[in-house]
Amino acid sequence: MQRLSTALTLGLLALGSASAWADSCETVKMADPGWSDIAATNAITGFLLDGMGYKAKIDTLAVPITFGGLKDGRVDVFLGNWMPAQQGFHDKFVANGDVTQLAKNLEGTEFTLAVPDYVWEAGVHDFADLDKFADKFDKKLYGIGSGAPANLSLQEIIKSNQFNLGQWKLIESSEQAMLAEVSRATKKQRFITFLGWTPHPMNVQLKMRYLTGGEKYFGASGSVYTLTRKGYAQACPNVGKLLGNLRFTQEMENSIMAAVVNSKLSNTEAAKAWIKAHPAVLEQWLEGVRTIDDKEALAAVKSRL
Repeated sequence: MQRLSTALTLGLLALGSASAWADSCETVKMADPGWSDIAATNAITGFLLDGMGYKAKIDTLAVPITFGGLKDGRVDVFLGNWMPAQQGFHDKFVANGDVTQLAKNLEGTEFTLAVPDYVWEAGVHDFADLDKFADKFDKKLYGIGSGAPANLSLQEIIKSNQFNLGQWKLIESSEQAMLAEVSRATKKQRFITFLGWTPHPMNVQLKMRYLTGGEKYFGASGSVYTLTRKGYAQACPNVGKLLGNLRFTQEMENSIMAAVVNSKLSNTEAAKAWIKAHPAVLEQWLEGVRTIDDKEALAAVKSRL
């Protein structure tokens, strides 16, 4: 009887502990810097979490705020740690252990200045070629949101007068505003240089070329990593397992982003449609993962398709 009582007590304690764990991990706080690719991967992850019984709370935050939020616990997860573009933030937050780099979720990325094809054909192939056409460019480099690591790299280039760009000006705006300006320029065949990257629908929508010469600041080819706040994967091991499993491809992200742009779907609708067309990917993503009430996650998520 004593052994039965002890076993029952331990069982109740375990149940209570599991319940508390589920409650504390139910809402997953994620950051979105306003980039189309991260909106796509956040949508994929949010769909998976929803099928597992969790809630993804996605806030639009600039990259510096995101890293600060990961450090102080206001953000749980960031799927957009582009490297080496974010090397400075990595050195400040990840290298010292304040933020955890959990897994690589994408590889083979490119992130640097780009130009329309007619500008390339006019002789602008490299960063060193820009100042030769300074008047045509109006000495402007078009970047993304203030505080973005790529903008900081461009500011460093200007400040140190690299490539003779010391008198040039960085124009900061949202991704959408930057691309709208590029679209206006291309319609008039006006010279413009702007931040470009893969994966992104711009590579299909625009006839564009990437400039060489900026490898010191942007890297030759990069990867994207999943970051979490310190200790998150230990505190929420089931969600941590999912996040560690997530691997994306450029084709996948480009397809989802294109559906958002061309078919006017929401990111969630586009992500769900892609997963429905490629259900085999769920087996890798959900390997060893359970629902919040400890059922098989694969079956639960498939039932939502």
